[in-house]
Amino acid sequence: MSKYVKIIIVVVVCLLVGYLSSFVTKEGVITWYPTLKKPFFNPPNSIFAPVWSVLYVCMGIAGGLVWNELDKDKELVKKALFFFVAQLLLNAIWSYLFFGLHNILLALIEIILLWLIIYETYLLFKKINKTAAFLFIPYLAWVAFATVLTISIYILNF
Repeated sequence: MSKYVKIIIVVVVCLLVGYLSSFVTKEGVITWYPTLKKPFFNPPNSIFAPVWSVLYVCMGIAGGLVWNELDKDKELVKKALFFFVAQLLLNAIWSYLFFGLHNILLALIEIILLWLIIYETYLLFKKINKTAAFLFIPYLAWVAFATVLTISIYILNF
C-alpha cells in the first residue's frame, strides 16, 4: 500500500472520529453549554469546528506518515500507533464526558490524560518521522488551551 493511501485512510478515520463526536457536541452546544459561565478568553463557538477539522487532517497525515515507516522499525511504529489510537479514542471520549454527560470535572481529568497521551505520541513520532511530530505540535497546543479552558469553566461553574 502506498504512503499516500495510508495517509488518506488515517485522515478519513480521524475525520470520522471528529464527525461522530460532533453528534454529542451539537446538542450540548445548543442546550447546555450556553448556560455555563465561561472565561473571557473563551473562543466563539464558530471557531471550534474549523480548528478541529484542520487538527484532524494534520493528525491523520502524521499517523499515515508513521504507519508508512512500519518496515523500518516495526516495534517502535506499532507502539507509536497504539498511542495514536489511544489519543484518538480519548479525544472522542472528552466530547461525550463534557457535552454528553455534562461532567466538567471528569472531562477535566480526562483531558489532562489526553494531553499526556498526545505528548507521548508526539515523542514517539519524533523518533520515527520528524514531519509527523511537527504536525502534532498544533494539536498539543490546542489541547493545552482546551485544558486551561476546561479548568476555567470548572472553576467558574463549581
